[in-house]
Amino acid sequence: MTTARLSDIAAQAGVSEATVSRVLNGKANVSATTRQTVLAALDVLGYERPTRLRRRSAGLIGLITPELSNPIFPALAQVIEQALSRHGYTPVLCTQTPGGSTEDELVEMLVDRGVAGIVFVSGLHADSTADHDRYARLAGRGVPFVLINGYSERIDAPFISPDDRAAMWMAVQHLAELGHERIGLAVGQQRYVPVLRKIEGFTAAMREVLGRTREEAAELVHHTLFSVEGGHAAAGALLDKGCTAIVCGSDMMALGAIRAVRQRGLTVPQDVSVVGFDDSPLIAFTEPPLTTVRQPVEAMATAAVDALLEEVGGNAAQRGEFMFQPELVMRGSTGARAR
Repeated sequence: MTTARLSDIAAQAGVSEATVSRVLNGKANVSATTRQTVLAALDVLGYERPTRLRRRSAGLIGLITPELSNPIFPALAQVIEQALSRHGYTPVLCTQTPGGSTEDELVEMLVDRGVAGIVFVSGLHADSTADHDRYARLAGRGVPFVLINGYSERIDAPFISPDDRAAMWMAVQHLAELGHERIGLAVGQQRYVPVLRKIEGFTAAMREVLGRTREEAAELVHHTLFSVEGGHAAAGALLDKGCTAIVCGSDMMALGAIRAVRQRGLTVPQDVSVVGFDDSPLIAFTEPPLTTVRQPVEAMATAAVDALLEEVGGNAAQRGEFMFQPELVMRGSTGARAR
């Protein structure tokens, strides 16, 4: 390795060139921490690690996510993959796309490749109408797994979820404090557990904060697709019902809602306030910046990997659901109700 490259790595790692040389040549008298720092510097600068210093993979872990067009899924996948890599595992990302491989087909492919475990993100476990026996069969084949975003008491595994009910409560309370009384909810199809929970949280908040009956709150819920187009369609219907604020089940839906408001010659937030859900990457840079309920992606992804690796290591992780608290992030898409 040339002196120029040695000096680059030393500068990146914050150590001497002599230390870098000792690590690369596999010499003793270097602490484990320093060795890791130098190897990380190699990775950051894009240099190949010397063959003898390449870590052997501890095994493959499958990660099955929905389509990556919604930025919350790549955000989760990235943190999960980083956490797995830190533990020496090689992540295998499988994305479900409309008309592509089904969840069952992806599981078969992963099991055939001898994965040590599988992480499911917003999979069939979130669909209350799906046959959940498939997960019992997977467990019967000795493949550990963990499930993110969704819950079924019929599945014996660790679940990781954001508190969807609390998320809607925060959004409704925030809008009520701004003077809004007719608040609409744009969400996906009712068969999904996160959607059912969002409706429960929304209905409870509308009742306790604004005195609405369950029937009155239900009138202001619109089911649609979790997409920009879905949010656009739902917002149109909710604006027709006189809503001055709209809570959306995802940030993508919220972008569609803002577009629908503007198409009517109205402005956000002067005429209509809009709240998203997820706090996807880059969502703070919309115009106006989106008020949203942040999913604790880092904490959820890390907990999922920790639980899965406990199972892979032969220690049964705690069963049931780990619920993570979301956070309301107030930005520019919500404001006081126009009088």
